[in-house]
Amino acid sequence: MPTQTHQHRFWAGPSLARLAHPAAVVLARGLLLGAIALNAGVLPAAASQNTPALSTSDAATGPRDNASASAAVVAQPAPAPALRLANFGQEVPSTESRKLADWVVDSGNNGNLPFMVIDKREARVFMFDAQGQLRGATAALLGLAVGDHSVPGIGERKLSSIRPDERTTPAGRFVASLDRDIHGHEVLWVDYDTALSLHRVVKGHPRERRAERLASPSPLDNRISFGCINVPVKFYESVVSPSFTGTNGIVYILPETRSAHEVFGSYDVQDASRAQASARVAPAAGPAAR
Repeated sequence: MPTQTHQHRFWAGPSLARLAHPAAVVLARGLLLGAIALNAGVLPAAASQNTPALSTSDAATGPRDNASASAAVVAQPAPAPALRLANFGQEVPSTESRKLADWVVDSGNNGNLPFMVIDKREARVFMFDAQGQLRGATAALLGLAVGDHSVPGIGERKLSSIRPDERTTPAGRFVASLDRDIHGHEVLWVDYDTALSLHRVVKGHPRERRAERLASPSPLDNRISFGCINVPVKFYESVVSPSFTGTNGIVYILPETRSAHEVFGSYDVQDASRAQASARVAPAAGPAAR
């Protein structure tokens, strides 16, 4: 039979254990619930921090490898600028006249002044405003001889001393203005030093039939003057004089023994535009870099 001491020790252990067990369970449960709550709050946050973010571009376009495998992108050509050309209205000029007038407008060679194109081969005059809009066109009488130069000193010589082969209308670019001739008549001085002017048709000698030549549909009989340009009276008074009143203008006389490029340094606007359009088309780009 156990002693009292032994009984105290025997019952003390179990009694304390029974008393301590509910508290331990509560404490353990509390710790467990706290751990669960902690894990619920921390672990998802940590997981979200360690997970790589998906960018908007990746989401929209898919994996990078797929993007790099896409077909090469072909560069689209820039839109061609609108051509700046002369407006001939209902007139049908020669190719040379059209190309020169287009170049004047495209290059701005006229310096924002009214300008005139004289086609010697076709014996035609075209009057434009500063923007290249046609104001009028007409037939013209020109120098008897074929040639693009004036004889040196011809402006100081008497008409009677000028030989037929010297009666040329020179080609070139001239700054022209209205003024009076020695008879007091208004004329358009194209080149004062060489006495080159554009004026109303003069009667001349009856056998020259200047008025009839102007009215003829063929340009072959329009070479008769000493070098000046003769135009119908109505055209001079209604087109030429108003166009040059109060301002200078530019007169371009096309050559007949040389090219327009040699004389003016001009270019074909249409050809230049096509070349620029071809240059704007870029080659296809290679695969995108990784």
